[in-house]
Amino acid sequence: MGSFGNAKTRPNEPSMPDPLAYFRTWTTSGTWLPGDERGWVLKGKGFQFPNLETKQLAADRMTEPPCTLDDLQREIVEETVRDHCTIRNWKLHAVNCRTNHVHVVVTANLAPITVRDQLKAWSQKI
Repeated sequence: MGSFGNAKTRPNEPSMPDPLAYFRTWTTSGTWLPGDERGWVLKGKGFQFPNLETKQLAADRMTEPPCTLDDLQREIVEETVRDHCTIRNWKLHAVNCRTNHVHVVVTANLAPITVRDQLKAWSQKI
């Protein structure tokens, strides 16, 4: 499953085994903006506290309304995730598409961020 197992996170601890699967979640476009009142993640800096000014700036830059999925679109996203996992020979344990986010549990031979990015990219082509 990539290069994540056997990495020493602390000098006096035993090596970590490879993960059995990745639990990946992503939101649909515009439904969880930077500055959101639930908190948000800034790449390279981690969790950030709510900031209404940042949220408003992000909202002002949006060129389309937030993307919420109807029942048919949710089914298509789930089918796309299943198909992509089959093509890549990844073991899909679970997929659940909601109106504004997607959950996937998958065993894959790539880094978890790459797995998420590929599934998200293919899901946006619907």
